[in-house]
Amino acid sequence: DIIKKIEAGNVTFGLNTSLITGSQTLFGIKTQLQFGRLMLTGIVSQEKGKKSEINVTGGAQVTNFEVSASNYEANKHYFLSQYFFGNYDVALANFPVINSGVQIQRIEVWVTNRTGAVDNTRNIVAFSDLGEDVLEDIGTGFITDSTGVLPRNGGNSLYYQMSTTYNALRDITMPLTTTFAPLMTPNGDFTQAVNFERVNNARKLATTEYSINARLGYISLNQSLNYDEVLAVAYQYTVNGQTFMVGEFSNEGISGSDALIVKLLKSTNNVPKVSAGSTIVPYKLWDLMMKNVYSIGAYQVNPQNFQLQVWYNNPSTGTDVPFIPEGPINGVPLLQVMNLDKLNMQQQAVPDGMFDFIDGVTINSSNGRVIFPVVNPFGEWLLPKFNGDNALYLKYGFPQLYDSTKTIATTVFASKDRFKLKGQFQSSSSSDIALNAVNIPPGSVVVSAGGTPLVENQDYTVDYTLGRVKIINESILNSGVPIKISLQSNSLFNIQSKTLWGLHADYTFNKNFRVGGTVMNLTERPVTQKIQAGDEPMSNTIFGTDFSYTTEAPFLTRWVDKIPLIDTKVPSSFSMAGEFAYLHPGHNKAIGKNGNAYIDDFEGTQSAIDIRSPQGWSLASVPQGQPQRFPEASQDSVASGYNRAKFAWYVIDPLFQRPDNNLKPSHISAADMSDHRAREVLETEVFPNKQPPNGQPMNVSMLTLAYYPNER
Repeated sequence: DIIKKIEAGNVTFGLNTSLITGSQTLFGIKTQLQFGRLMLTGIVSQEKGKKSEINVTGGAQVTNFEVSASNYEANKHYFLSQYFFGNYDVALANFPVINSGVQIQRIEVWVTNRTGAVDNTRNIVAFSDLGEDVLEDIGTGFITDSTGVLPRNGGNSLYYQMSTTYNALRDITMPLTTTFAPLMTPNGDFTQAVNFERVNNARKLATTEYSINARLGYISLNQSLNYDEVLAVAYQYTVNGQTFMVGEFSNEGISGSDALIVKLLKSTNNVPKVSAGSTIVPYKLWDLMMKNVYSIGAYQVNPQNFQLQVWYNNPSTGTDVPFIPEGPINGVPLLQVMNLDKLNMQQQAVPDGMFDFIDGVTINSSNGRVIFPVVNPFGEWLLPKFNGDNALYLKYGFPQLYDSTKTIATTVFASKDRFKLKGQFQSSSSSDIALNAVNIPPGSVVVSAGGTPLVENQDYTVDYTLGRVKIINESILNSGVPIKISLQSNSLFNIQSKTLWGLHADYTFNKNFRVGGTVMNLTERPVTQKIQAGDEPMSNTIFGTDFSYTTEAPFLTRWVDKIPLIDTKVPSSFSMAGEFAYLHPGHNKAIGKNGNAYIDDFEGTQSAIDIRSPQGWSLASVPQGQPQRFPEASQDSVASGYNRAKFAWYVIDPLFQRPDNNLKPSHISAADMSDHRAREVLETEVFPNKQPPNGQPMNVSMLTLAYYPNER
């Protein structure tokens, strides 16, 4: 008569109140006891899930996003030539009108074949300077056509000579020393992975694997390329009725056994700088990779309710502000500085403080990519905004984002990474709403529209396995009222244990009147006593009471019957319900009586510095405060380093490690290059089970440190 139910294992503690909803994903012991008219439900358990909420407006999910400036989408978006890179800012200076007479008609895109595909494959030889108006120093005989700067095969003599004098390159099996021997001279700089790439059995991408902006001259791949993959193109375009060609198409008379000559967009040497003799120079292909495209993690973005702002983290206050707090653009919204706010809602040239949502120009709504209308928005673009003040530019600009790799920009120059994109978006209206969770416990999803609870299987259905809610009441979608979905999902990785105990009492005075009371406590046990601020383990207790009263009201029926032409047969009733709840916050005693939290304990602090790049190294200053050991420290000139021991760091160019390379100085012998301090290290030596691309072993770039303590 007293014990009504005892459960152990996976249990639920669901309540029929709205202020205290209970929990569904629990593991513990639950019991129901009855003492006359009093029903008690108690539970002691471990909570194995987490609660979350999803807000939907007009049938579309509203999601917030935040992307740092350094997190551009790398290895996916490429300009087709230096011409399009150099004219991008000018072409979009007065968008939505695009100042470009170019219209790309045809294009073939080739990548390294990683899938083992046998259809739509060809051997290719891709050149970085094909069709360009400025050539690298690659030896004698290559001249620039002075008639214009438009990219085309006749823009310089490279294509002509490669298709005539050096036509042997089409046989990709021939060694480089035979094919390009006249070019590889001490006066030339014609190197593989820099000036050209030979790819055996390259794969032509299907039109569904990329998209092209025919006016601005760039392509966007659906999948990011790996570091050692090659990207090359051949394309045809028109300008003012004239047709120009860059590269060769696979269906225009070139024998299937011969390699195609195409334009190189990305080589296996994907770095911003390369060695040219004894100097380091910028690598032109690095500019072709677009660094002004950001993914906000959305698809089918709706222009309505889309918000985006560019923020700067002010180092003096530690807060984010939508402007640079100094100089001539102090107070000017960064959205306007970056040319992302030039128009109002009527497309008039008046900034209105809102992001200019121009599909295909500033945003790709289908896959959620924000595109800046300038190539280097956080770098060189800011210098004229500071009226040429180089000191302000060095202080607030982030040029390292564009002349360094993303790793170096975010580690060595982490203090510069203060810009970020923040906002919200909603996907297109739909009756299907993703819950961003799978295998949701049945009964744990609660849906309300405008604050009114909805009824499952009447207003909506839930797929608990796939984690989706479908609104089946179309009047709710048509009304546009905000929809709120609360759910509890199972935690896949539950490191921090959570203990929940609760007691709910229901006292039934009669069949019409009921009073209830609830008390629950949720306590988190920390993994360690050193808790970071904001992650304090809670120990919260909630108290609440509720009542409901229902009675039949026949007098209401009689009153309604007195209305002419109305004869009701349904009995009337009167209902009233109320709730009260109070939350008492607290913390686990494990972090002390007062709840100690650490802003920073300095034990987990680390500085991620990529030591593999020579550009990330610099000489240290002379130690101060020790005049007996370092008397030169008092000199404020380069003379303070005269007593410094000789120290050098460098990467040996793979050219000197090739036995058949005639660029290698004569005094370097084969024995010198077989020394462990100078020899080439292949990737298969470090990773013997790794499959090399194209069957050609890749070398590992080795950083060499040389220290001579007795030399100055």
